[in-house]
Amino acid sequence: MTRRALIVGASRGLGLGLVAQFLARGWDVTATVRRPSPALAGLATAGPLQIEAGVDIDDDGAVADLRARLAEAPDFDIVFVVAGVATQAGTPAALLPRDLVGAVFQTNAVSPVRFAEVFHRRVAPGGLIVLMSSKLGSVSLNRGGGWSSYRASKAALNTLARSFAGQHKGADWGVVLMHPGWVRTDLGGRRATLDVETSAHGMVGVLEARLGQRGCVFLDHAGETVPW
Repeated sequence: MTRRALIVGASRGLGLGLVAQFLARGWDVTATVRRPSPALAGLATAGPLQIEAGVDIDDDGAVADLRARLAEAPDFDIVFVVAGVATQAGTPAALLPRDLVGAVFQTNAVSPVRFAEVFHRRVAPGGLIVLMSSKLGSVSLNRGGGWSSYRASKAALNTLARSFAGQHKGADWGVVLMHPGWVRTDLGGRRATLDVETSAHGMVGVLEARLGQRGCVFLDHAGETVPW
Protein backbone atom coordinates (compact mmCIF):
# COMPACT_ATOMS: atom_id res chain seq x y z
CA MET A 1 0.00 0.00 0.00
CA THR A 2 1.30 3.45 -0.91
CA ARG A 3 2.10 5.64 2.05
CA ARG A 4 1.18 9.31 2.11
CA ALA A 5 2.94 12.28 3.71
CA LEU A 6 1.86 15.88 4.26
CA ILE A 7 4.89 18.18 4.53
CA VAL A 8 4.06 21.65 5.84
CA GLY A 9 6.61 24.29 4.84
CA ALA A 10 8.37 22.72 1.85
CA SER A 11 9.56 25.59 -0.32
CA ARG A 12 13.27 25.22 0.56
CA GLY A 13 15.78 23.78 3.00
CA LEU A 14 14.75 20.83 5.13
CA GLY A 15 11.13 20.86 3.97
CA LEU A 16 12.24 20.61 0.35
CA GLY A 17 14.77 17.93 1.26
CA LEU A 18 12.12 15.88 3.06
CA VAL A 19 9.82 15.99 0.03
CA ALA A 20 12.66 14.69 -2.16
CA GLN A 21 13.44 11.86 0.26
CA PHE A 22 9.82 10.75 0.67
CA LEU A 23 9.31 10.75 -3.09
CA ALA A 24 12.51 8.74 -3.58
CA ARG A 25 11.12 6.10 -1.20
CA GLY A 26 7.86 5.79 -3.15
CA TRP A 27 5.59 7.91 -0.96
CA ASP A 28 2.77 10.09 -2.24
CA VAL A 29 3.51 13.61 -1.00
CA THR A 30 1.35 16.66 -0.44
CA ALA A 31 3.55 19.70 0.23
CA THR A 32 2.51 23.16 1.38
CA VAL A 33 4.14 26.52 0.69
CA ARG A 34 3.21 30.12 1.37
CA ARG A 35 4.31 31.21 -2.09
CA PRO A 36 5.08 29.23 -5.27
CA SER A 37 8.46 27.49 -5.14
CA PRO A 38 10.19 26.60 -8.44
CA ALA A 39 12.50 24.23 -6.53
CA LEU A 40 9.54 22.32 -5.14
CA ALA A 41 7.72 22.30 -8.48
CA GLY A 42 10.86 20.77 -9.99
CA LEU A 43 10.39 17.67 -7.82
CA ALA A 44 7.10 16.82 -9.54
CA THR A 45 8.98 14.56 -11.97
CA ALA A 46 10.37 12.52 -9.05
CA GLY A 47 7.01 11.07 -7.98
CA PRO A 48 3.41 11.80 -7.06
CA LEU A 49 3.54 15.32 -5.63
CA GLN A 50 0.61 17.63 -4.88
CA ILE A 51 1.53 21.22 -4.04
CA GLU A 52 -0.76 23.41 -1.96
CA ALA A 53 0.20 27.10 -2.06
CA GLY A 54 -0.98 29.97 0.12
CA VAL A 55 -0.63 28.02 3.38
CA ASP A 56 0.72 30.02 6.32
CA ILE A 57 0.60 28.11 9.60
CA ASP A 58 0.08 31.39 11.48
CA ASP A 59 -3.15 31.95 9.53
CA ASP A 60 -6.00 29.87 10.98
CA GLY A 61 -8.15 30.60 7.94
CA ALA A 62 -5.50 29.32 5.55
CA VAL A 63 -5.10 26.13 7.60
CA ALA A 64 -8.87 25.60 7.66
CA ASP A 65 -9.01 26.12 3.89
CA LEU A 66 -6.29 23.52 3.42
CA ARG A 67 -8.21 21.08 5.59
CA ALA A 68 -11.29 21.64 3.41
CA ARG A 69 -9.36 21.22 0.15
CA LEU A 70 -7.93 17.91 1.35
CA ALA A 71 -11.20 16.64 2.80
CA GLU A 72 -11.67 13.98 0.13
CA ALA A 73 -8.04 12.84 0.03
CA PRO A 74 -6.94 9.63 1.78
CA ASP A 75 -5.55 10.03 5.29
CA PHE A 76 -1.85 10.67 5.79
CA ASP A 77 0.62 8.28 7.37
CA ILE A 78 2.83 11.22 8.32
CA VAL A 79 1.93 14.86 8.90
CA PHE A 80 5.21 16.76 9.30
CA VAL A 81 5.14 20.45 10.26
CA VAL A 82 8.53 21.84 9.24
CA ALA A 83 7.82 25.57 9.13
CA GLY A 84 9.62 27.77 11.64
CA VAL A 85 11.60 31.00 12.06
CA ALA A 86 14.75 32.20 13.81
CA THR A 87 14.21 35.95 13.64
CA GLN A 88 17.11 37.85 15.25
CA ALA A 89 17.99 34.68 17.11
CA GLY A 90 21.42 36.01 18.10
CA THR A 91 19.94 38.87 20.12
CA PRO A 92 19.04 38.06 23.75
CA ALA A 93 15.28 37.76 24.15
CA ALA A 94 15.26 40.44 26.86
CA LEU A 95 16.57 42.96 24.30
CA LEU A 96 14.11 42.14 21.52
CA PRO A 97 10.82 43.95 20.94
CA ARG A 98 8.00 42.10 22.70
CA ASP A 99 5.97 41.74 19.52
CA LEU A 100 8.90 40.10 17.72
CA VAL A 101 9.43 37.56 20.51
CA GLY A 102 5.68 36.88 20.48
CA ALA A 103 5.75 36.29 16.73
CA VAL A 104 8.61 33.77 17.08
CA PHE A 105 6.64 31.87 19.73
CA GLN A 106 3.50 31.91 17.58
CA THR A 107 5.27 30.43 14.54
CA ASN A 108 7.59 28.00 16.30
CA ALA A 109 5.42 26.78 19.18
CA VAL A 110 1.75 27.68 19.03
CA SER A 111 1.00 27.38 15.31
CA PRO A 112 2.50 23.88 14.79
CA VAL A 113 0.36 22.48 17.61
CA ARG A 114 -2.72 24.33 16.34
CA PHE A 115 -2.07 22.76 12.93
CA ALA A 116 -1.78 19.34 14.55
CA GLU A 117 -5.08 19.89 16.33
CA VAL A 118 -6.79 20.70 13.03
CA PHE A 119 -5.30 17.73 11.16
CA HIS A 120 -5.06 14.97 13.76
CA ARG A 121 -8.20 13.29 12.47
CA ARG A 122 -6.53 13.04 9.05
CA VAL A 123 -3.72 10.84 10.36
CA ALA A 124 -4.04 7.19 9.38
CA PRO A 125 -4.00 4.49 12.09
CA GLY A 126 -0.39 3.81 13.06
CA GLY A 127 0.68 7.14 11.60
CA LEU A 128 2.69 10.02 13.05
CA ILE A 129 2.36 13.72 13.69
CA VAL A 130 5.88 15.14 13.43
CA LEU A 131 6.91 18.61 14.56
CA MET A 132 10.31 20.06 13.70
CA SER A 133 12.01 20.90 16.96
CA SER A 134 15.69 21.38 17.78
CA LYS A 135 18.24 20.21 20.31
CA LEU A 136 18.43 23.90 21.22
CA GLY A 137 14.98 23.42 22.73
CA SER A 138 16.33 20.94 25.27
CA VAL A 139 16.29 22.62 28.69
CA SER A 140 18.71 20.12 30.23
CA LEU A 141 21.28 20.60 27.44
CA ASN A 142 21.22 24.40 27.61
CA ARG A 143 24.46 25.19 29.39
CA GLY A 144 25.92 27.92 27.22
CA GLY A 145 22.93 30.10 26.43
CA GLY A 146 22.65 31.96 23.16
CA TRP A 147 19.76 31.99 20.69
CA SER A 148 17.52 32.49 23.69
CA SER A 149 14.25 33.37 21.93
CA TYR A 150 14.65 30.48 19.48
CA ARG A 151 15.62 28.05 22.25
CA ALA A 152 12.65 29.09 24.37
CA SER A 153 10.23 28.80 21.45
CA LYS A 154 11.36 25.25 20.73
CA ALA A 155 11.21 24.32 24.41
CA ALA A 156 7.66 25.69 24.39
CA LEU A 157 6.89 23.61 21.31
CA ASN A 158 8.14 20.49 23.08
CA THR A 159 5.94 21.20 26.10
CA LEU A 160 2.86 21.99 24.01
CA ALA A 161 3.41 18.86 21.93
CA ARG A 162 3.63 16.66 25.02
CA SER A 163 0.44 18.23 26.31
CA PHE A 164 -1.20 17.65 22.91
CA ALA A 165 -0.10 14.01 22.95
CA GLY A 166 -1.42 13.60 26.49
CA GLN A 167 -4.77 15.08 25.55
CA HIS A 168 -5.00 12.53 22.73
CA LYS A 169 -3.45 9.59 24.57
CA GLY A 170 -6.11 7.22 23.26
CA ALA A 171 -5.33 8.04 19.63
CA ASP A 172 -3.92 5.42 17.29
CA TRP A 173 -1.07 7.65 16.10
CA GLY A 174 2.13 8.91 17.71
CA VAL A 175 3.88 12.27 18.06
CA VAL A 176 7.54 12.85 17.19
CA LEU A 177 9.52 15.99 17.96
CA MET A 178 12.42 15.91 15.52
CA HIS A 179 15.89 17.43 15.82
CA PRO A 180 17.35 17.45 12.30
CA GLY A 181 20.95 17.98 13.38
CA TRP A 182 23.02 21.06 12.61
CA VAL A 183 22.21 21.49 8.94
CA ARG A 184 23.57 23.82 6.26
CA THR A 185 20.42 25.83 5.61
CA ASP A 186 19.62 29.54 5.85
CA LEU A 187 18.99 28.92 9.56
CA GLY A 188 21.92 26.60 10.27
CA GLY A 189 24.53 28.55 8.31
CA ARG A 190 27.52 27.44 6.25
CA ARG A 191 29.50 26.08 9.20
CA ALA A 192 26.88 23.41 9.97
CA THR A 193 28.05 19.81 9.96
CA LEU A 194 25.27 18.22 7.86
CA ASP A 195 23.92 18.84 4.39
CA VAL A 196 20.17 18.82 3.79
CA GLU A 197 20.19 15.48 1.97
CA THR A 198 21.95 13.66 4.82
CA SER A 199 19.64 15.10 7.47
CA ALA A 200 16.46 14.52 5.49
CA HIS A 201 17.49 10.98 4.56
CA GLY A 202 18.09 10.20 8.22
CA MET A 203 14.85 11.73 9.41
CA VAL A 204 12.73 9.84 6.88
CA GLY A 205 14.40 6.57 7.83
CA VAL A 206 13.76 7.22 11.52
CA LEU A 207 10.11 8.05 10.87
CA GLU A 208 9.49 5.01 8.69
CA ALA A 209 10.84 2.83 11.51
CA ARG A 210 8.64 4.66 14.02
CA LEU A 211 5.35 4.08 12.16
CA GLY A 212 2.89 2.09 14.26
CA GLN A 213 4.28 3.34 17.59
CA ARG A 214 2.36 5.66 19.88
CA GLY A 215 3.43 8.10 22.56
CA CYS A 216 5.50 11.27 22.28
CA VAL A 217 9.26 11.14 21.70
CA PHE A 218 12.07 13.63 21.01
CA LEU A 219 14.49 12.15 18.46
CA ASP A 220 17.33 13.30 16.23
CA HIS A 221 17.96 12.47 12.58
CA ALA A 222 19.91 9.35 13.59
CA GLY A 223 17.09 8.03 15.81
CA GLU A 224 18.79 8.92 19.10
CA THR A 225 16.69 10.29 21.95
CA VAL A 226 17.26 13.95 22.74
CA PRO A 227 17.02 14.89 26.45
CA TRP A 228 14.08 17.09 27.34
